[in-house]
Amino acid sequence: MDEKKAGRLTRFEMEIMNLLWTLGRASVREIHEQLPGPRRPAYTTVQTIVTRLFEKGAVRQVRKIGNAHIYEPALQKENAYRRLINDLIQLLGGSARPLMAHLVESNQISLDDLREMEKALKDGGAGKPAARRKDK
Repeated sequence: MDEKKAGRLTRFEMEIMNLLWTLGRASVREIHEQLPGPRRPAYTTVQTIVTRLFEKGAVRQVRKIGNAHIYEPALQKENAYRRLINDLIQLLGGSARPLMAHLVESNQISLDDLREMEKALKDGGAGKPAARRKDK
C-alpha cells in the first residue's frame, strides 16, 4: 500500500482503522456496532468515513454479502502510526525533543522504555533515514 496515496487520516478515520485492525474484516454495520454507545455517530456517518478510507486506499473491499460490502485494512497499522508521528514531529519543527519531554513529564514513558530506545539506537537505529528503519 502506498503511504502517500492514503494521505492524512483524520482522528475518526484512525478510530475506524483501529477497529478494522482489531476485527480484521468487517461490514459498515459491524464497525458501527463496535463504536462506543454514548458517542456513536449515525450509521450513515460511519458509511461515509469507510467510503473515504476506501477512496484513499486505506481499506479495500474483499467481499459482498447481499448489499453489504466487507472491508479490510489495506494500510498497515505500523505505517499509519509512523506517518502520524512523522507529521507530529514536523509540526514540532522537526525535532522529537518536545514529544519526548512531554512523554517524560506526563509519566507516559518509563525508564525501561528509555533504556530500550537507547539500546535500539546503539544497535544501529541511529543515523538511518526514518523511512528505511526497520521496527525492532
